Amino acid sequence: MSNIIATGFNAGSDDGELFSLEADLRRLADIGVDTVELGLTSIDLITGGRILPERLERLVAITSQFDFRYTVHGLVSSNFMDPETLPFQLAAAKALVEVCDRIDARILVQHSGALRADQIVERANADQREREALTELAEFARPYGVRIALENIFTTELGQYRQTPTQVAETVRAVNHPNVVALIDFSHAYIESTYKGLDFRAEIAAMAPVTGHLHVHDSFGRPQGFYKPFFPQENTAMGIGDLHMPLGWGDIDWDGIFADLNVLPGTVMMMEIGRRHRSEQPESLRRARQLAGLDQPQAVAAQ
Repeated sequence: MSNIIATGFNAGSDDGELFSLEADLRRLADIGVDTVELGLTSIDLITGGRILPERLERLVAITSQFDFRYTVHGLVSSNFMDPETLPFQLAAAKALVEVCDRIDARILVQHSGALRADQIVERANADQREREALTELAEFARPYGVRIALENIFTTELGQYRQTPTQVAETVRAVNHPNVVALIDFSHAYIESTYKGLDFRAEIAAMAPVTGHLHVHDSFGRPQGFYKPFFPQENTAMGIGDLHMPLGWGDIDWDGIFADLNVLPGTVMMMEIGRRHRSEQPESLRRARQLAGLDQPQAVAAQ
């Protein structure tokens, strides 16, 4: 049986308030989703590293209405390599760990770090700075039973220092903490592999043994470069960028990948396919369950 235990979609607020998050959760429940990744930094929930108690109680009241398995996406701008914001990022991440515990979410997603081209002096210690911060966060998260899932990203600026998927896996191994796992984002790995001339499947294989969370969405693995679309749909039309498309809209070989994918037990396969593709979400859910082996009677019974 696959080590993947669940699949679902991400959800968040489109206005910083909790009402729109609740509406999104209700819609996902209506199409039969059982697992949701909450983009909690789309909500005004934490201020200067401190949790807003009234907002947290409202969040708990909303999430408890649904029988979802929850995971949480931390700061999309998270970057433990940046020395200027690192103390503030750690404070916010620790607050999010406490929020995770209140809503019974046992995964907190953390983006792997980067440095700008002009941060020359900071580059020498960038990897070590990230590893030390991850260790501190993991130690904080240990008593809560929350695992930090370090996600591979792709180069977004010229001259940027950014780890490859293989290097993200090396970071997880170097930290060597039970509360830190890798997160494979397949489309991110595809884009970065195209940009740096790497073997996409080999990069995934390097991450898999230390991976405890997955982000799934389709693309063509084409870096954004300098192209600026007028409408987001123009990127889709050209197959450029981090498209977050429904499964089957791009050219990622999902069948081939999942036939060989060996990840850690208890891994959740989260689809980052949002509201723009509401109509396609039910079919992507069916496809993802098939890929993860969750459409088999024995898998359904075990959930």
